[in-house]
Amino acid sequence: MNKNVIRSVTMVSVFFCLLWLVGLGWAVGEYYAGKPDIIPKETTIEKKVEDKEGLHIVALGDSLTRGTGDETGKGYVGVLIDEIKEKSKQDVRLTNLGISGQESDQLKQQIQQAEIQRQIKTADMIVVTMGGNDLFRGGQGLIEFDPEDITEIEGKFLENMTFIFQQIRTSNPDANVFFIGLYNPFIDLEQGKEMSKVVRHWNYQSAELSASFPNIVFVPTFDLFELKVNDYLYSDKFHPNTKGHRLIAERVASLLTW
Repeated sequence: MNKNVIRSVTMVSVFFCLLWLVGLGWAVGEYYAGKPDIIPKETTIEKKVEDKEGLHIVALGDSLTRGTGDETGKGYVGVLIDEIKEKSKQDVRLTNLGISGQESDQLKQQIQQAEIQRQIKTADMIVVTMGGNDLFRGGQGLIEFDPEDITEIEGKFLENMTFIFQQIRTSNPDANVFFIGLYNPFIDLEQGKEMSKVVRHWNYQSAELSASFPNIVFVPTFDLFELKVNDYLYSDKFHPNTKGHRLIAERVASLLTW
């Protein structure tokens, strides 16, 4: 066969082969263009992490949490925040959810609110004052002192606090919770000794309840006011004064580790 013919046939064959490859590439491209999920693409997964600076402390409770009686306006919570900032060298953000006059059944309702649960969920530490209004009822409990009534009130209080602690632990299993015990502001009055017995029993039951939950610590305050109660009470003879609030804050701070 003539070499020129062979060369021509070869060139034609190569041309058609190249044409076939180009056509195949075009067809495949068109096929996958209609099926974008088939062609693997380079994917970057961004992990969104909420930047969290410092500590978030949530305070729950009554007028004690609001700082009533402290002429500086800080209350025990504010003094505690100062202590934590100084010792931890971290920024601290406080969410004070205390309500003056609040009793345990009202805190039970408050703790179920979505916004309250959201705040608790992000807390590194939670402090709680509760029980003074349940027991003393603004002093009325002392005037109408009846052991049977006190027993019923205590039982209802413990039931409410059990629910409250369960809700806190559901929203936030890890944060340390400090439950502030009661002192007896009426210790120097006629029925003061009888009321002290009631308060001590109340505190014992509160401590036992706290111990039944992980990372919930009962903070005793009865002894802080026992010997010189009037030195640490506000003019209403019920709430702590500035010195009294500081005593409570220092007691809580002494339980913290860094």
